[in-house]
Amino acid sequence: MKKTKEKDLHDSCLDEAPNTKEARKRKTKKKKKMENGGRRRWGFQGNDGLDIAASVTIRGVVTKVMSNLNPEDHRPVIPLGHGDPSGFSCFRITPIAEDAVGDALRSRKFNSYAPTVGILPARRAIAEYLSHDLPYELSPDDIFLTVGCSQAIEVVMKVLAHPGANILLPRPGYAFYEAHAAANHLEFRHFDLIPEKGWEVDLEGVKARADENTVAMVIINPGNPCGNVFTHEHLQKVAVTARMLGILVIADEVYGHLVFGSNPFVPMGVFGTITPVITLGSLSKRWIVPGWRLGWLVTNDPNRILHKSGVVESIVSSLNISSHPATFIQGAIPQITEKTTDDFFSNIISILRETSDMCFERIEDITCITCPHKPEGSMFAMVKLNLSLLEDIEDDMDFCMKLSKEESVIVLPGFAVGMRNWLRITFAIDPPSLEDGLGRIKAFDKRHSKKQ
Repeated sequence: MKKTKEKDLHDSCLDEAPNTKEARKRKTKKKKKMENGGRRRWGFQGNDGLDIAASVTIRGVVTKVMSNLNPEDHRPVIPLGHGDPSGFSCFRITPIAEDAVGDALRSRKFNSYAPTVGILPARRAIAEYLSHDLPYELSPDDIFLTVGCSQAIEVVMKVLAHPGANILLPRPGYAFYEAHAAANHLEFRHFDLIPEKGWEVDLEGVKARADENTVAMVIINPGNPCGNVFTHEHLQKVAVTARMLGILVIADEVYGHLVFGSNPFVPMGVFGTITPVITLGSLSKRWIVPGWRLGWLVTNDPNRILHKSGVVESIVSSLNISSHPATFIQGAIPQITEKTTDDFFSNIISILRETSDMCFERIEDITCITCPHKPEGSMFAMVKLNLSLLEDIEDDMDFCMKLSKEESVIVLPGFAVGMRNWLRITFAIDPPSLEDGLGRIKAFDKRHSKKQ
């Protein structure tokens, strides 16, 4: 109490000495205090860690590129920077899925909260759907429903994060993994994908970057952003390498079955007896419904190593404090997975094969970019930008910003997926729009080419 009185006396003396530097500072502080409703300072602030973690996301970079569109260019904008073809009529969802959602709503059985891991009929249906491609049967207990594949990534990053741990991520890759690793203070290290070998994993690089604190490695198959499809032989080598290192494999298979080249789609779960595999997937890409936000996290682990290590328990704990996918969408899952016809899937593959061929062929006529490997799956191609052939283009972001302004074409700069001075181009749009967009890129290339 005595110290408080002494402080008040000291403050009043300073107030009576307006010419002193300290007095002027105190008056400024008093003014701010009054402006803040009598409080000296606020006790909260933003989370800098989250700001840093989210500083480079595909959505954020695409938004930045789009901000440079020329409002006086009245041509349609050609979106070659994102993986959502749902707005194009040729990629229309199957009526079977629409009817399934309608039936679930009208049944009035799915208006309540769902269990933490998802409703049993939906988990059973997904287990059966995924088991078709595996040498063993999944059970509903191996399936955890999530709000899209994005939440599945978020959950697995939280579960594996502990002091000192690190995770191995592909380069190029999907920046959502880096963002959530950083947000959870999980160190991430990159291994390379080799373009000259069809974007195979550099397994020697994986071994070199792993240590006793490495918990997992991530593979994306079919590949985003590269459009590659791993062979059975290569995936087996990945599994053997992971087992040798004592780590699990996180297999991002959100583009599963979207393949149209010589390599068939092989789920990483096939090798779950060699090393534990956590598979991430969703309805979003194969059914062309990214806005429905229904994904899954699957433990492909016949030896139950993930149970013994406490990983499964931590997955449930994470979901207990998370949002859950809409119950009526969960209620529609059995009808969607059981009744969607092969004709629907075949039509989507046919369109992607046509547009990927077109993309690869037209890129060969554009001198400043090269595609080292023809896409065989997913919705993307990675192309290398040759800046030495261009005038007044500084890097991949500068290329994309100027292309946006001059041609109203949106392309993703490679730095957003870990490869500077590369570009990611999506071919998952209707063929006439793709033809138009690639033609505009060719015109841009000619306009900015160095004069001989």
